[in-house]
Amino acid sequence: MNKNDLDPAWLAGQLDGAEWKTASSGGTNCVEVAFLESGIVAIRDSKNKHKPPHIFDDAEYDTFVAGILRGELRRI
Repeated sequence: MNKNDLDPAWLAGQLDGAEWKTASSGGTNCVEVAFLESGIVAIRDSKNKHKPPHIFDDAEYDTFVAGILRGELRRI
């Protein structure tokens, strides 16, 4: 499924029933990830759950995570 073609009602339903996963660091400043149906991934800030999450398709999410693992997203 192309994330740009998502039906807003479908996405809202997916997000309402989403199982959000957090990092195991135990901190309060966490990124939460939910793996939705149809290869869609949502990411949100645990401190700002009321804000809309960032939406990725599987390929975008994999690229994002790979960039983190390679250190490309560090503030230098």
